[in-house]
Amino acid sequence: MQAELFILRLSRSSGVLGLAGMPFTSQIFSSHTYSYSEVSKNCGILLVRPLMDFSKDDMYKICQGANQDWVEDPTNRSSLFARNRIRMSLGDLSSCTLKSELRAIISACRKTRLFIDQVCLSLANQTLTITELGYAIINLEILNQLKIKDICLSKFVSLVLQFISQRHRPVRGNTAKLVLDYIRTVPCKTSLTAAGCYISPAPGSKGTRCIISSSVDCPLPSAIEVFHAPSYREEKHDISDGLEQIINDGKSYLEHFIPKASDVHFLDSSPESVLDEAKRLNIISESTYRIIISLQMQETKLFKADSKFTPGYESKHGSHSVKTLSSGLLKSGQMCNFMNRFSITWKIRDENEDNSIFEAASCNTVCKACVLGCDMELEVRHMTESDWLYLSKLSECTVDDFQDQRDTSSSLELQTMESPNGCLNYATSSARRALVLLKLIPVAARRSLPVLVNHQGLLLSIPSIRFSHCPWLMASAEFKLRVPFGGGHSSFM
Repeated sequence: MQAELFILRLSRSSGVLGLAGMPFTSQIFSSHTYSYSEVSKNCGILLVRPLMDFSKDDMYKICQGANQDWVEDPTNRSSLFARNRIRMSLGDLSSCTLKSELRAIISACRKTRLFIDQVCLSLANQTLTITELGYAIINLEILNQLKIKDICLSKFVSLVLQFISQRHRPVRGNTAKLVLDYIRTVPCKTSLTAAGCYISPAPGSKGTRCIISSSVDCPLPSAIEVFHAPSYREEKHDISDGLEQIINDGKSYLEHFIPKASDVHFLDSSPESVLDEAKRLNIISESTYRIIISLQMQETKLFKADSKFTPGYESKHGSHSVKTLSSGLLKSGQMCNFMNRFSITWKIRDENEDNSIFEAASCNTVCKACVLGCDMELEVRHMTESDWLYLSKLSECTVDDFQDQRDTSSSLELQTMESPNGCLNYATSSARRALVLLKLIPVAARRSLPVLVNHQGLLLSIPSIRFSHCPWLMASAEFKLRVPFGGGHSSFM
């Protein structure tokens, strides 16, 4: 199986990371969230492939020895599929030397990948900061002092972009080169949009650090997934703790196999030169080299011919774009996963709860109408420039100003605050505190913050900076990405 995949990926111009083949274990994550427990403890599923190094003949003999019927998928004999063609060709050319040397070169690629993954983890610990507001900061000054090879740095940056954008596809081609050039340039002075992220210099860093935030102008995941918080009984039977322990044990086991830099091959090899380097290092012989080249060229020609009839990249994978202001409706007591990035919930404060917050807001009485009116649904969307302009106006507003403007202004904000009590003092105070926090957040990162608005479009809450229009409204937004940094645990050894 691994030999077929090696030839297949070689014909698609994969580099050493792709030529490492399929991992023995890999952590996978659902593309949808179905419950609160998936958000709170998202360990995904651990997929284990214990038979991957066995050949088809080996597995046939195992079944035969156990008196089990062998079931053959008829499509496995169809030459329409590249993997079948390669399998049949390798079967015709099969020899002990070819098999052992193919295993040797795949093993060398696996060691290289393990080393690169370890370098990326080290770089993350030294240079990467992930904020609770959903953006990352990379210390370019430290990063460039480390003199990291391009293949390692490119993989590291790709992991950061995938993490922030929550895209599964790695960054490749011209985009990867563009981002790598940006990271290599210190101080950075320009901004760049790539792979669903907005990369820009960090304010006050003089270009020695860059910010990577989600770009709301790029194609994004589905806007919102709504679910109810579970009961205690549902959470009690969560099995994620056991899975987490298995993953931690696997990581500890892998540490014993991390090679030294001097024992790693192909770090400087392009996709086209991996075979040449393997032959130079005597990992493969001349005869094996020629066989692999022949199979590669044959599949490359067929791949180029087939690509003329293959649907476009986006349509093939079912990707879709959504509007910049992706949004959805959320009822009181519900939770949602917003843009695969934030876990959001809101509710109306119970009347029996401590009312000290109301007294602090200088509200003698509090009117729920100023928050919801007749609605029990709020819209969740991204923050826009008009939101922080509204906060600025609200922070300067007084009761006297409100009375003066009430009859003359037709603005939506002032009309909505026209309830008897309006909680204006509380909203003004909350806006002032929120603006202090907002000024600490880079402008690029503000745009990806979630906000809650009512059916009229009035800004009611920005949970990330603790703004609330009324003390009756309780909202929270936790930065909780579906897929962790690095894409989850995987083992190639």
